[in-house]
Amino acid sequence: MTAIRAIDFRRWQASDLTNVRKSHHTGPVEWADVGERVRESRLAAGMSQAELASAVGLERTKIAKIESGGRQIDALELAKLAAALKVPMGHFLREQPAVLSRRTSLVDDTDSALSRDSYRLEAKLMAWLDDLRQVISLDLLKPRKAVVYDRTVTDPQDAREAALWLRSRHGLGQEPIRTLMAECERAGQYVLVSDLPGDGASLMDGDFGVSVVSRLADPGRRRATAAHELGHLVLGDEYSTDLGVSTSREDRERVIDAFAAEFLLPSGVLEQVTKSDLRGELIKLSAVFRTSWSLTVRQAGHVGLLDGGRMTKWFSDAPTRAELRDAVGWVPQPDLEGVRVPPAYAHAVMEALRQHFVTPARAVELMHGEIEIEDLPEVETGSGS
Repeated sequence: MTAIRAIDFRRWQASDLTNVRKSHHTGPVEWADVGERVRESRLAAGMSQAELASAVGLERTKIAKIESGGRQIDALELAKLAAALKVPMGHFLREQPAVLSRRTSLVDDTDSALSRDSYRLEAKLMAWLDDLRQVISLDLLKPRKAVVYDRTVTDPQDAREAALWLRSRHGLGQEPIRTLMAECERAGQYVLVSDLPGDGASLMDGDFGVSVVSRLADPGRRRATAAHELGHLVLGDEYSTDLGVSTSREDRERVIDAFAAEFLLPSGVLEQVTKSDLRGELIKLSAVFRTSWSLTVRQAGHVGLLDGGRMTKWFSDAPTRAELRDAVGWVPQPDLEGVRVPPAYAHAVMEALRQHFVTPARAVELMHGEIEIEDLPEVETGSGS
């Protein structure tokens, strides 16, 4: 446990958690809410009440009472629960955001691997937001204001126009995106690449956005997920726009997917492709623009290069590594893999270390696996938080 977390622990211990307030909320903690988050976290971890009780040294009946809101939790028990369930302590205390893309509810009779992965990603998302807030509070990072499209978006074509608008705003034209992390940061969305399974999740916090993308997916899917979550930001959240009000969740996601596809591989690029060696040309585009084969094929279908039948056939006929090498002479370096956090945030963390605002151990935590303790420079002894 780092010194920063120890300070929080002492604060919770001193107040016995009675008056701890939720983030962005003026009321005291409701124990029923805390209990519900314990229950959700337990389900996400795939644990029974008995297994959790054994892990934290409590009776199963006490876990049941905690989950029902019938028993308060002291700071030590909270720390043990957080450790057993692999979530930050703050996860049990903060108010969940009203707008969170891809949120999946967990209930005892319908939980699944997919919903558990989604929940863990969302817990990581909230912890990532806490890390950003800490660095921002030190005046070492001034988050960019989110770029929001100011026109109505109701269908995939509207979303494609929004993607081209953002490309124009960023001066990208129809060129490949070098690093999606940097483009998201420019648009006011701060991406964390996580080792958790799943796809991604995102939310708005005031004027900027945060998102988490799983590193475990293949490189093309990672980029598609990051662009998808960026779409939630740029098009406005899925619950407050005309898009969110007038369409089903499935239709909303289809619109956001259209934004992501157009942002990563513009239709105008495919319109210049000749049909004489169509597969070879698409393989080259997939390599140069570092998109998944399925996204490339969908874009080819969108501009009329492939009909429905050929698209279905080509989806299952992904290019091999040898074909990629033959097409462009190299295999592109995977995006969103080695770099886990945005560049400006990483610089702010290192500055916080130099100014003794954080300990080396906390700096490593804030970098989320991008560096190890031995990678850090030596700093003069100070009173790190």
